[in-house]
This record gives sequence, structure tokens and C-alpha cells, in this order.
Amino acid sequence: MLIVVVSLQAQESFKPMSDIPGFKVRLETMSKSTLSIACDFVQEKNLVVLSEKIISKGVFFFRKENKIRWEYTQPYRYLIIISNGRLYTRDDKNQKVYDIESNKMFQEMNRFISGCIQGDILKNERDYATEYFESSTRYLVKLVPREEKMRQMLNEVNIWFDKNDLTVSGLKMVESGEDYTKIIFLNKKLNTEIPLEKFTF
Repeated sequence: MLIVVVSLQAQESFKPMSDIPGFKVRLETMSKSTLSIACDFVQEKNLVVLSEKIISKGVFFFRKENKIRWEYTQPYRYLIIISNGRLYTRDDKNQKVYDIESNKMFQEMNRFISGCIQGDILKNERDYATEYFESSTRYLVKLVPREEKMRQMLNEVNIWFDKNDLTVSGLKMVESGEDYTKIIFLNKKLNTEIPLEKFTF
């Protein structure tokens, strides 16, 4: 599956977006009408200190307002839940709960993740220098943080949107140097019923 995704992306050619205002209007409409998202994901993490990329797989759930569940299933099990102002993590050995409201970094992370998934992050262009591109099948938005503190965590963010439904198909977060995390979203289901239990600790 990952080989097919990488192969398709390698063949993809992007050019400057022809209708940026139209894209923003369609994206805002999609964001308002999307109440939930359920999908699979493949994550590729590239670290300069390692010779091989780290590939992980799992399932992702999103439900308004700001309820997120990342569940890694391969090659290890790890769970992240963001809900009701708290961030919860669990692996085979430990579990932790953090108060998002008391930590500015967690607040920014929550805003960033929710904004990327729904496209709301493009409303905060004062926080990012933004470039817009498109291919025959997808849109690509490149974001470079303006604030120095944010740039210490992220050099650049790339978000890919499917042209058909404006949902996020991929996300790449470039950290310092050549380190990055890329996530490809697959088998997306919109506005399906997701039990609240998915977002409880």
C-alpha cells in the first residue's frame, strides 16, 4: 500500500494554484459540513540519524468539536486522544493525561492538528507564510511559520487536499534539517457515527 502511495506522489506534478479564492470558499464549505472523519493512515518518519525510514500504521477518528483519536496499530500499539481540553496517551506500559489548557505547547498542537484536518489552519495566515499549488487530482498548501518559537518545532508544513471532496489526503511536517513526519490518509469516511467512547480515557 505504501509503495503505491509513494509511487503516485513521485509522478505527481504541481503548478501554482489558479483559483485561490475559489479553493478557500470550497474548503470552508467542506469544513462546516464535516462533522466527523474516520480513516486509516500510514505514517513515514524520516530521521537523519537513522538509515531507514520508520513506517507506522493505524486508524484515525475526528469528531467536532476538537475530538481526535490517533490509534497506532503497527508495528507497535500507541494511543493518543485529544478531548475536552485534555490530551491522553497510552502504550503497553504507561498512560498519561495532560491538561491542554495549562500548557501553551499543547494548546498550539491541538489547534494545529484540528486546523490541518479540517483546513481551518488556513484562516490563520497571519501565523504562516502560505503558498498554494495544484495537480490534476490534488491541491497542495505549503505553510511556513512566522513565529520564531513555532519555527523551532516546525520549519514547514505541507497539506494535500483531494480535489473531489477537499478532504486532507496527506500531511507532512518538516522539522529541523531533513527530519520530517509524513502522514497519508486512506479509506476516508465522512460524517459517519463515531461513538463518544472512542474519545474517552
